[in-house]
Amino acid sequence: MGIPQRLLGENEHVVFHLRTHIKRILGWLLLGLLVLVAAIVGTVLLPAEAQPIGSYIIWGVCVVVLIPVALVPWLKWLTTTYSITDRRVITRTGIFNKRGHDIPLRSISNVAYERSFIDRIFRCGTLVLETSADNPLRLDDIPNIEHVHVRMTELLHRIGQGE
Repeated sequence: MGIPQRLLGENEHVVFHLRTHIKRILGWLLLGLLVLVAAIVGTVLLPAEAQPIGSYIIWGVCVVVLIPVALVPWLKWLTTTYSITDRRVITRTGIFNKRGHDIPLRSISNVAYERSFIDRIFRCGTLVLETSADNPLRLDDIPNIEHVHVRMTELLHRIGQGE
């Protein structure tokens, strides 16, 4: 989907529009699937004399459990985005209350990345952007981290040359 054009400056172009890797919520989604399977098995094994009230109770509990277990993590994942333009890094997060952060590329002094063993399996990592501020900006679980790192370095080099 990307960041809306109306939020970009004149002649500003999106280089990357990223979302954290799906591994971030994979455990929650698998747990949600397990809850669904349990509800299906419970419904199938329910004695005939407990129908239909028993099925309503099972599926009601299933829905109540699925909301915090699978739906909320999925919505948080879906609404957290990182956009890198040729001028800035834009972070946006939030389902109902939106939070955003913009860092001009000119203020970034160093770009690094980190990859754990699990990150290497899923081909993702953490992009670390150092600025003059005390705390570096850490973008966790970025897919294809090495490609993003190289492209960020190229953008910073181009800005450093005054292009």
